[in-house]
Amino acid sequence: MATVLYRLGHFAYRRAWLNIGIWVLLLAGIFGGGMALNGQTQESYAIPGTESQDAIDSLAAVFPSAAGAQVQVVYHVPSGASIDDAPYRAAIESMATEIGVIDGVDTVITPFSDYAADAVSSDSETAFSQVALTGQSTDVSTDTLDALVATRSIGEDAGLQVAFGGQVFQDNTFGITVTEVLGVLFAGVVLLITFGSLLAAGMPLLMAMIGVGVAIGGITAVSAFVSVSSTAPMLALMLGLAVGIDYSLFILSRHRSQLATGMKPHESAATAVATAGGAVVFAGITVIIALLGLLVVGIPFLSVMGLGAAFAVLVSIGVAVTLLPAVLGVVKGKLIPKVGGRAHRRATTPDDGRPTLGRRWVGLVLKAPIVAVIVVVGVLGTLAIPALSLDLNLPDGGSEPAGSTQREAYQLINDGFGPGYNGPLVVVVDITQTTDIFGDLDTIGAQIRDLPGVAYVGTGTPNPTVDTAIIQVMPDSAPDAAATKDLVQMIRDLGPGITASLGTPIAVTGATAVGIDISNRLTDALIPFALIVVGLSIILLMMVFRSVFVPIKAALGFLLSVFAAIGATVAIFQWGWFPDLFGVENPGPILSFLPILLMAVLFGLAMDYEVFLVSGMREEFVRTGNARQSIIHGFAHAGRVVTAAALIMFFVFFAFVPDGTGAIKGIAFALAVGVMLDAFLVRMTLVPAAMALAGKAAWWLPRWLGRLLPNVDIEGEGLRQHLHDSAWAAEQTDAITADEVVFGLETAPIGPLSLSIPAGSLVRLTGTAGHRRVVAATLAGRLDPVSGRLQVLGYPLPSDRQQTLRRVALADIGEHRDTEITVGELLAERLRLTLPWYRTAAVASRRAVWISSINRALGAGQSVTAATTISALPAHGRATVLVAAALTERPGVVFVDLGEGLPEPFLGRDLATVLAMLAPPTTTLVLGAARFDIDGPESAHDRPWQQIDLDAPVDDDLMMDSLDGKALQR
Repeated sequence: MATVLYRLGHFAYRRAWLNIGIWVLLLAGIFGGGMALNGQTQESYAIPGTESQDAIDSLAAVFPSAAGAQVQVVYHVPSGASIDDAPYRAAIESMATEIGVIDGVDTVITPFSDYAADAVSSDSETAFSQVALTGQSTDVSTDTLDALVATRSIGEDAGLQVAFGGQVFQDNTFGITVTEVLGVLFAGVVLLITFGSLLAAGMPLLMAMIGVGVAIGGITAVSAFVSVSSTAPMLALMLGLAVGIDYSLFILSRHRSQLATGMKPHESAATAVATAGGAVVFAGITVIIALLGLLVVGIPFLSVMGLGAAFAVLVSIGVAVTLLPAVLGVVKGKLIPKVGGRAHRRATTPDDGRPTLGRRWVGLVLKAPIVAVIVVVGVLGTLAIPALSLDLNLPDGGSEPAGSTQREAYQLINDGFGPGYNGPLVVVVDITQTTDIFGDLDTIGAQIRDLPGVAYVGTGTPNPTVDTAIIQVMPDSAPDAAATKDLVQMIRDLGPGITASLGTPIAVTGATAVGIDISNRLTDALIPFALIVVGLSIILLMMVFRSVFVPIKAALGFLLSVFAAIGATVAIFQWGWFPDLFGVENPGPILSFLPILLMAVLFGLAMDYEVFLVSGMREEFVRTGNARQSIIHGFAHAGRVVTAAALIMFFVFFAFVPDGTGAIKGIAFALAVGVMLDAFLVRMTLVPAAMALAGKAAWWLPRWLGRLLPNVDIEGEGLRQHLHDSAWAAEQTDAITADEVVFGLETAPIGPLSLSIPAGSLVRLTGTAGHRRVVAATLAGRLDPVSGRLQVLGYPLPSDRQQTLRRVALADIGEHRDTEITVGELLAERLRLTLPWYRTAAVASRRAVWISSINRALGAGQSVTAATTISALPAHGRATVLVAAALTERPGVVFVDLGEGLPEPFLGRDLATVLAMLAPPTTTLVLGAARFDIDGPESAHDRPWQQIDLDAPVDDDLMMDSLDGKALQR
């Protein structure tokens, strides 16, 4: 991966304005498109497969007026007056008449209707009308809602206080407030302190803004076609800002450190993208995988949130590894730290110089690592205690902003009727099998009424086709109370008995029941999701660090951080500690999807810090074998940038707490606390302490496991080897150079073999068929050499295999099967694969040129046309045509395997001479066969030639000269 990122960084740096232009077009196109489509966020908490949602779907088919979105119009009269007073009653009836004719309204039930469900308070000062809309909440138009609210003036003119409640009135808007801007400014201050340069500090902020613009534009565009929660763009905004700044910070910090040591700007940019960028890509992918893991929970609105946040992270990765190096290509050397400046000193001061704050901290931790472990575990364990009382639910009207009409309606209902009237339950009854409809409905209502926690049970109402009925139940407790959850379960527990005795199956639904079902589904998914995330982290880190201890320690630390963050969130938002400090107006249950979302996001961020801290430790340990010193070295070099990254994340997340909506406020708080705890207590204290206690055992990995795990090179080890090999290859002047290369497998080696084959040479390679093919495939980049240094056409192998694959052709003549394909068809097919799409019209003319070249090489005694079939040609001519087909790819090297040997010369011209004439002078020809009957080609057509015998016997003297059995080259 490091090599690919290195090339990407080089390309972005060299083609700076091209990359910048592409991103500007992306930003303008996606953000502008999203604004043009004018997508709107909507709160849709549908959850397929649950009893409540199945009941809603059934009602939509057989009882539409009961399945549509519901609105409560709440009225309150002045103290001492009665809702039954003539002016107020007339105003309520007039409002109902106006509402009834609004487009999108199905029915209106006033407090005075026979169908009203206990809609007048006991003191007669508060009442509500029930308005049924024609569609689900996501289908209700803003025109319908505006028209509803406009009727308020009728009641207010009569002296009524009027408010509107219902899910359709939830605040679905999102945007940036002053506190969020302050969070970004604080992040800018951290960057300025970190870099000591305004130019450098501004770059991560600019990158994050561009990434967020693309992400929000994309989510807004999608919201025009599918239902998107208002939390989704806010989460994407928050996460995009945080990771966008941090990812650019990591790469830019590495770039400036390298510049301070004298590395050239273009090389430094590419190397920073390859090394720090590799960690960024790895960390970002882990975040994306965790967020996409939300899809398996099976809750649509949560899946959309996960996809939106994952898209924001993906864009941030793309910006960091493509746009940032392009901007570095514009500023070039302006970011080089001043000699003698703080940034320059930090990068150039040796480890034994003046200790930095990070070095002093890790030294303190390592003085008593067991104490550090006990303290961190104790602190995080204590913070996690409130998580034991975690109660999950969805937001209701009580969590809406103060002053909103829904919050006002919620409070009026709560004061006038009790908290349960804000969350009515709907019991759906299947009455197809009963003959005593109203008697059975009364019996069911009586059984429900006898349950504890029931405030009111309405009269059963059948639908027009008399196959389904509904019974409205008002709980004593609030919609988000644990007692309401218990009541829903108790009603459902009545179901089997009612079905057995009356033959009328029941189901519980309504917005409150849907919220309870979602909370239960998420609670059930929490532990399995945590196990998946922890298991994934162990596997990924095991691949990166080649260790068993490091991944297990990282995963346990992650769990400590998550549960401590959940505990702190429960204490503030559920228990109500310090409500004024954090702007918590109505403490209550935690947002249902907060814990699982916290796990997904914090997992990636924790792995990010783990990689940046521990990769330096591993690199130093591999180099020195000193476990303790490697901890100090890795921490001293990465501690500062991890500290800056964690502070930036904290400021960005916490900025959404004071003025955030009810949903985003809790998420932002949990993420801010989680980041701080994980970065400073777990990664920067617990990790070095635990590593010190483990010593060298921290880097142990069973050999069998090491062979199974892929090697993920995010530290740039492969890149350094590639750069070293590239420098060596660039010094070579021959087409092929092999320096003590062993081909094949460790268990079945061929060689070592040393070669120097000039460009345009003719080479005869002898040996068994298997040996010839292994050597040819290795030199063509299709197999890796076992050891040694190898370059083909200036590209080192195996690190530059993609280049050699395009420049080396293989032609197996010995195993070619006769077919009825013609020469023209074969050449045309190869030319179409070789030529770019816009030059396919030239296939016919190019084919004619190649046929002419074939005939010229074969001589006057043999003629080939486009219509000649391959099978009709003699061996000599067939081999020539097949090699010509390979040459259409314009390779620098062609391997031709002839099987047992050269075909018999045709009219005095052997195949080697024919191919030497056919191929361009600079193309190297390697002819492989079991044997060659003559010592050398009669004519190599002025080409240098040599012979290589892969199976030649070696005597004792030659053994010494050829370094223990080196294959012969003569």
